[in-house]
Amino acid sequence: TFDYNIAHEIRLQEAMRLNLLCPFHYYGITDIYVDGEKKENREFSNLVSDKRVDYVIEKARYFKHSGNRLKGLVFCSCVDEAEGLAKKFAERGGYRTIALHSKMKVADIEETKEKAIQQLETDDYNSGLDYIFTCDMFNEGVDIPQVNQVIMLRPTESPIIFVQQLGRGLRKATDKEYVMILDFIGNYSNDYMIPVALSGDRTYNRDNIRRYVREGSKVLYGASSIHFDEIAKERIFRSIDNITNIYTIIKNSYQTLKFKLGRKPTLIDFWKYGEVDPLLILNNYENYYRFQQKMEKDSGEESIDEQDSNYLTYLSTIIPKGLLPEASNILNILLLDGRMKVHDNISQSTLSILQGSFLKKTFYNDKKKGVVDQKRTNSYWSNNVSMIELENGFIKPSKNFERALKKDLFKKNVEDLIALSFARYNEIYKPKLFSDNPFALYEKYSRQDISLVLNSDKDLSSTMYGKWRQKEDVCIFVTYHKAEAGEEKEYLDGKPNYADEFYDDEIFFWDTKIGQDENSSYMESVETATRKHLFVKKSDGEGTDFYYMGEFDIIGKKHASKKDKNGKEQPIAKVTFKMKNRVKQDLLDYLKAN
Repeated sequence: TFDYNIAHEIRLQEAMRLNLLCPFHYYGITDIYVDGEKKENREFSNLVSDKRVDYVIEKARYFKHSGNRLKGLVFCSCVDEAEGLAKKFAERGGYRTIALHSKMKVADIEETKEKAIQQLETDDYNSGLDYIFTCDMFNEGVDIPQVNQVIMLRPTESPIIFVQQLGRGLRKATDKEYVMILDFIGNYSNDYMIPVALSGDRTYNRDNIRRYVREGSKVLYGASSIHFDEIAKERIFRSIDNITNIYTIIKNSYQTLKFKLGRKPTLIDFWKYGEVDPLLILNNYENYYRFQQKMEKDSGEESIDEQDSNYLTYLSTIIPKGLLPEASNILNILLLDGRMKVHDNISQSTLSILQGSFLKKTFYNDKKKGVVDQKRTNSYWSNNVSMIELENGFIKPSKNFERALKKDLFKKNVEDLIALSFARYNEIYKPKLFSDNPFALYEKYSRQDISLVLNSDKDLSSTMYGKWRQKEDVCIFVTYHKAEAGEEKEYLDGKPNYADEFYDDEIFFWDTKIGQDENSSYMESVETATRKHLFVKKSDGEGTDFYYMGEFDIIGKKHASKKDKNGKEQPIAKVTFKMKNRVKQDLLDYLKAN
């Protein structure tokens, strides 16, 4: 209607922060008789069985609602289930119910729907309805402010649909303090989409999703809360472990955004409009141009050759995360003005990046989305993706890069990467950077990220182990849970079992490397660093990124010993750190939880 101009769009989390919506209490409850991976595998007789109906009614009565009278909306997975459950709720629970769905007669549907909504919203008990059971009708475009209980009895098809259904109960109304959300969770491969929808996190990072399931209530705005029973949690965790459709998620997000905008979306569009995290696309494809090639088979646009695609792949590995605004700013100036004057504040890592010599290697995805066993070395990148030359005190584009920038499509792709890097830096990192600390508290960093932030002139991630010293900074890396079982063993899977843990939100206990005691040069390199940084990840199964826990001081150390893999006692130091900032409780609880 408006030529694809979106006047305004607001997401669930932002609306909750601004107090525009009614608080909600969400309960993820284990469903019964629903154990199929696909909804077509479920037995209809089980969905409307007396046992399941009694179970749902029992939970609905237990969790109750806000206000004088129940005004409930029930989302079902199919028309037959909606009609069957409406009938059974009336028979077994004494509720006044109606089923509304898309297969009703067209002549009757609007009049019936309007009347049902009026009956649900009225405060007159004698003329009211208790529940509307629906399928494929009330996801969006329906305004029923008085709804005070929402029951979800269908698998989560997508985060968007989930939020649309949740949103039917989030309108504020008189005498409505909150809305009760009861989500009956079956054993489905898409269960992980529930925390994705509630959190608004579109990274699809397994660690982020698990953390939200465990700690969701502690990071919500206002008086809302989120709870999962233990079996529901296990079902979600199992589905997280088996996420295999990332490529489908990315492609569906692209098509959704393209339809919304009426044009091919850019990377920054994914960021602005809350679709999948654009980094998810770049982590699974060479670069955004290559991804669009797969999505737009016959685009008719100009093409980008292999050399220029290498530039985009190299930049996509480093620039868009937003860790290096200096490098993005230099690129931006080169695109606008053609050259800039060299100044003393330009870091060596920025120059190395723009000269194409930072990365040790990267990998390409093949046409079938598998990884090609092909490494790009420092020498390869230096010869092929150097973007700048230094001449008479000025930085200017290299000849190959200058040639590439004359092509509109290539230049637009570089501008897109720069725009994304600025957006991420300004929203994620900049508000959390203080004093001379280059890291943002509680954000996640890979070892390569840390090389970048600490101005290394090359990627040193492969040389970072439990401790890494770079000039005046030392970084301590800790995996909180070394193994699923047998924590008492000195060796787990052939690796030393160090006793690294938080005593409370301020004190952390750390063991040095086996063979390095309190008087070793290893320990001295930690003690003499001006800035001491602690990075922690929950377990090896959570990926390669570490949470930045902050700076620390050493307040104690003592001699101890530990057996090496040959059973021989070796010296170590047991060290006590005091964090300069107390660790926030939700992250601490998540790291400690088994």
